[in-house]
Amino acid sequence: MNETGTRRQALNPYLPSWEYIPDGEPYVFGDRVYIYGSHDFYNGYVFCMGDYVCWSAPIDDLGAWKKERVIYRSVQDPLNEDGTQHLFAPDVQVGEDGRYYLFYCLHRSSTVSVAVCDEPAGEYQFYGHIRYADGILYGQKQGDVFNFDPGVLKDDDGRIYLYTGLSYLKDAPMRKYLAGMFQIDGSYCVELDKDMLTLKSEPVLAVPGEVLAEGTDFEGHGFFEASSPRKINGRYYMIYSSVKSHDLCYAVSESPVKGFRYGGIIVSIGDIGIVEEEQAVNYLSNTHGGLVEIEGQWYVFYHRHTNRHRNSRQMCAEQIKIAEDGRITQTEVTSCGLNGGPLQGTGRYEARIACNLSSAGGTFMYQKEKTAGEERHPYFTQDGEDREDNPNQYIANLRDGAWAGFKYFDIRQSSRIKISVRGNAEGEMLVQDEKDGEIRAVIPVRPSADWQEESGEFHIEPGVHALYFIYNTIYIVHKIYNI
Repeated sequence: MNETGTRRQALNPYLPSWEYIPDGEPYVFGDRVYIYGSHDFYNGYVFCMGDYVCWSAPIDDLGAWKKERVIYRSVQDPLNEDGTQHLFAPDVQVGEDGRYYLFYCLHRSSTVSVAVCDEPAGEYQFYGHIRYADGILYGQKQGDVFNFDPGVLKDDDGRIYLYTGLSYLKDAPMRKYLAGMFQIDGSYCVELDKDMLTLKSEPVLAVPGEVLAEGTDFEGHGFFEASSPRKINGRYYMIYSSVKSHDLCYAVSESPVKGFRYGGIIVSIGDIGIVEEEQAVNYLSNTHGGLVEIEGQWYVFYHRHTNRHRNSRQMCAEQIKIAEDGRITQTEVTSCGLNGGPLQGTGRYEARIACNLSSAGGTFMYQKEKTAGEERHPYFTQDGEDREDNPNQYIANLRDGAWAGFKYFDIRQSSRIKISVRGNAEGEMLVQDEKDGEIRAVIPVRPSADWQEESGEFHIEPGVHALYFIYNTIYIVHKIYNI
């Protein structure tokens, strides 16, 4: 709660604008929800440049996120004493002894490392590497799984299952290089002993990658990366990033080890599945996350991309519904996922909470190309360098016909709407509550080297609305619909 005792609004991204935490795995421990993810930097040149940082929030105030601390540093791993390897996506599970175990992979290693702590957001200490009973590290034998993005499930009977894996596309050069050494065709499951380190079973394929998915119900959405297991209402779920990369899908089974069936898409960062790929509402690349239940409501956590590249990712979350038969319906991306409903229709909001962003000609996918004419595309960015003091994240390069969408606001009464702008542009900002719908406001835009406010009359019926801001470089006579 804030100083007035009222609940804060929860926005997407839900962490401060200066924080770049992707790959988030959410868990409720006690009366707080904790996020364990990797750590990108603003304008980072590669993924996961930072040490692990934990954030948490009260379960009854999901807008009040607190930075706990740096919980683990990459140089604590004996395989990385020189600090040249980065910490990839982690997962956390509680052991039989009540301690918290942090599972992770270094970016140039196929082994799985484990750290441990007495509290969920304390300072973790290196514990060991996942190994066979004979002491050989899992991932070092010929034919072992190529361990990547570990996910850990603790079953109701206390048994611990570890899921790891990566599936290169069938035409990828790295596939040819690794295929003779590792299993690289999906997410594989092994059972761990009570020490949280020793394998009790051989790896079993849980969810197939692109090649093994052919001819199955997984075809087209085979496993790519990001194993995230959960047990919900007696069923075992595997949440994963598919070969499409921009979506989180799920598979479901009655067993933690085998029998997984493709379920569908939970969320796509471009809403693909709700719209066609060419209509993507955001710039696409990878995503990674998991599910958590908070006070009876289920959420999916995922990440988006900023700064016109893949290496500065930020976490978002959306409400989801899980039907009695176990099905999960795809949810759309919004600006208010953890808020429990729309945002207040009055107040000042940062442009960074836009859940849709596109040029006039559409978006593109970072993994495939940056397209000729990339300079036409808008993007989220900030002033200065990577830092925690007022980075001022905003939307840059909003050129003619580009647009940003915000969902949703509960607008009770309003007569004017304002924006803050700077730059060389001269034109107008159109405001609509449906994309390509009626124009609800026209706001002039004038050249300025400094941030300045511009406003226009705002005509809209009371209710819950999306707001789309479309920039035009020339003035056109518009009819404003009087309500």
